[in-house]
Amino acid sequence: MLKRLFKPRHAVAAGRALYAQTVAQSRTPTLYADLGAPDTPEGRFEIYSVHVYLLLERLKGQGPLAAETAQALFDTYVSALDHALRELGVGDLSVGKKIRKLGEAFYGRINSYETALAALPDTAPLEALIGRTVYEGGEAPQARAFRAYVLKQREALALQSVDALCAGQVTWVAP
Repeated sequence: MLKRLFKPRHAVAAGRALYAQTVAQSRTPTLYADLGAPDTPEGRFEIYSVHVYLLLERLKGQGPLAAETAQALFDTYVSALDHALRELGVGDLSVGKKIRKLGEAFYGRINSYETALAALPDTAPLEALIGRTVYEGGEAPQARAFRAYVLKQREALALQSVDALCAGQVTWVAP
């Protein structure tokens, strides 16, 4: 009985599973070695954020279970950011402020990605966004390759069933 009482709701478990798979994909060495994503806390934030965004975009407008799964994914993402800040030694009094800043940055990324993806087939806005965020504003020759990676992931997610995603199963394409 206690197991049932404390067992997370299906969508919460699915959101956590999606996040775990997102973290695994975001840690793929190829993203850093071949695509040149900076292996820094900021670089990792950008890589995690783009993957989380792509999943949220796929789940958007797909019904109540998808919305609940997306919320659980987002909540897990924010909780992981909180945990990561604490591991980096950010004091308890500062964590809230930093989480707020990261949340605002993430919502800004969402708006920017939505705008850039709405401009497709023109890929220049997406490439510019990636250069500003993933590559920290620098001119990055790898931005084009990373843009192609993002579009490939987006296409692959579009082919995956919402039921599988809501069950916590996502298949990421190798970079």
